[in-house]
Amino acid sequence: MNKLKNIKATIQARMGSSRLPGKTLMTICGKPLILWQIERLKRSKYINNIIVCTSNKPSDDILADFCETNNIEYFRGPENDVLRRVSQTILSHKIDINVEFTGDSPIPDTDIVDEQIRIFLEKENEIDFLSNAINTSYPPGQDVVVYKSKILLDVNDYLDINDPLREHVSYNITRFPKKYRIYSTKAPVKYNYPNIHLEVDTLEDFKFIENIINYFVKINKHDFNLDEVLDYINKNPSLLKLNSNVHRKWKSLRGES
Repeated sequence: MNKLKNIKATIQARMGSSRLPGKTLMTICGKPLILWQIERLKRSKYINNIIVCTSNKPSDDILADFCETNNIEYFRGPENDVLRRVSQTILSHKIDINVEFTGDSPIPDTDIVDEQIRIFLEKENEIDFLSNAINTSYPPGQDVVVYKSKILLDVNDYLDINDPLREHVSYNITRFPKKYRIYSTKAPVKYNYPNIHLEVDTLEDFKFIENIINYFVKINKHDFNLDEVLDYINKNPSLLKLNSNVHRKWKSLRGES
């Protein structure tokens, strides 16, 4: 396991979400969602730095300003060609291994993140790409994707510039299982809750996450983990009604209904 590799996390985020515009900077307990996510990822034992990948559209100036004010590294690139945006970020920051996130996931469990990175590093000579979300087993919003940066750069060069799927990033690696060595991990039984959505795509999702965060802040527990979140939800199952009927567009990419 090479500890000298430059392992960084990138977070794809922008203000122009079609289903919940401005969600990245929507606040819970006085803190924007993006900051909840970044502060939790900073606890990782492996990630050297975190970079917000946003677009160069004027509507994302406010997000760039927020990053500057809070000493958060960021990179701006094409709005719709997100594959190119993240590839440019990798080159700009000389990233060897990228741990990929989206701004939809404000409460990652850093222990799960580190476990996925550890597995990747142990198998680094055998695999190019690892994900715990190729098939949904962990609660969505706990997705972790780890890959050798050179693989994404290769995909970026390989795909036609007009390919409509360039709006996605690491998904384009999994499109070519014969070209790249892909490794899928699954949730242990205690985390196998694929229908509990800890992501923020809609207002219903926001209210669900808001309820969870408010509870833990109220009991002065800011570093809550997935075990504690699931315990809270299992004790308050009516909470699931808040976002259980939201249509998840990403499911079609995974071949799930």
